[in-house]
Amino acid sequence: MKKILIIAPHFPPSNLAAVHRSRLFALHLPSFGWQPVILTVHEDYYEEKLDWNLHQLLPKELRIEKVKAYNLTKPRTMGDIGLRAFFQLRERALELLQSEKFDFVYIPIPSFYTALIGPWLKRRTNVNYGIDYIDPWVHEFPGSEKLFSRHRASSKLAEWLEPTAVKSASLITGVSEGYYKGVKERNPGLQKTCKFGAMPYGGEASDHEAIKKLNIKPYLFQKENGLVKLVYAGAMLPKAYEPLEKIFESLNENRELFSQVQFHFIGTGYSANDNYAYNIKPLAEKFGLWGKMVFEYPARILYLDVLVHLEVADGVFVLGSTEPHYTPSKVYQGVLAQKPILAVLHSESTAVGVIKNANAGLVLAFNGVKDLHKLKEQFASELSDFLNYIPDFKPEEVDRQFFGQFSAKEVTKKLAELLDQCYEK
Repeated sequence: MKKILIIAPHFPPSNLAAVHRSRLFALHLPSFGWQPVILTVHEDYYEEKLDWNLHQLLPKELRIEKVKAYNLTKPRTMGDIGLRAFFQLRERALELLQSEKFDFVYIPIPSFYTALIGPWLKRRTNVNYGIDYIDPWVHEFPGSEKLFSRHRASSKLAEWLEPTAVKSASLITGVSEGYYKGVKERNPGLQKTCKFGAMPYGGEASDHEAIKKLNIKPYLFQKENGLVKLVYAGAMLPKAYEPLEKIFESLNENRELFSQVQFHFIGTGYSANDNYAYNIKPLAEKFGLWGKMVFEYPARILYLDVLVHLEVADGVFVLGSTEPHYTPSKVYQGVLAQKPILAVLHSESTAVGVIKNANAGLVLAFNGVKDLHKLKEQFASELSDFLNYIPDFKPEEVDRQFFGQFSAKEVTKKLAELLDQCYEK
């Protein structure tokens, strides 16, 4: 069996969303001839709340190597775990590659800085490496238009560092093609030397089965007769607020029609561990919806806790952004929770086709910023159709065969095929 080193600074029991990418790859890669070894940072150095239930979802035979990191300072001048553990991860990776036979190194980003370990290892060991874009590296950060700002500095630093990280990569993957499209355009030489592949977040049915085994119960809200509760779970993208504002405008103008509807936003705060870091509440208050139709629980809750709240909800609300490349993993979780999906997405998002073709819910598609007015004009009608759709929704009629291509195992199969191609070069 070929062996792959995955350098992932955050890994369970970390509760960050990105850990599921490496976790699920590690779960299924052995089925396709690749033995994973995880190189991560010890949980003592994480800032976020730990999720030991998530740790129980890991394969018992999975080998995990942990390194130390520099402690956080006050004031917080260097918080990124990829920076605080950069040298420790780099040195341990080199030790592993020099003492054992590894066939590939795979680096999911963010943390973006760990991508720089790839070319350094390549020069010293000649082991090929790949980078997985869970988020785009070079892009406009909110506030980067300000000349003297941390956001602008981050944007410029990304433009400077990325070419060094990718120049000798054998493989670049991403959650969707849009996440690495700019990499290909900025580095045209990669077209001849590097393979590319898009792999969305995959859904994992066994995660939902774990809820019952661990006897996890909902605590943010309960199912109530006469109320329709829709859940949005996860961070808000910066360019999702404009669509959300148009949706709230529509709800405000039709509040009597939807008095029985509640939207519950979970983990949407600007700070992962702050119960009062509201992002949605101010916008809901602007339209008089707060505490009536709109509720927010800003702090990030544990992954399996999110899943149990999806299961007691009446539906899953999926909100994309004005950018086309966003592919929300919430789509797959909604299907596995056997709940109907109400989605508002850019018309070019791949999730539009997933929901429609799998018969998993209703989609209101719009064409970016120029089409925002459509949301205000049509969301009320779409929500009305969805309320009528819920009683008739039958989970068994969702096309699981179509959805199967988006399971975590099938997504990992695509990765393994790309790894095999790199190995054969």
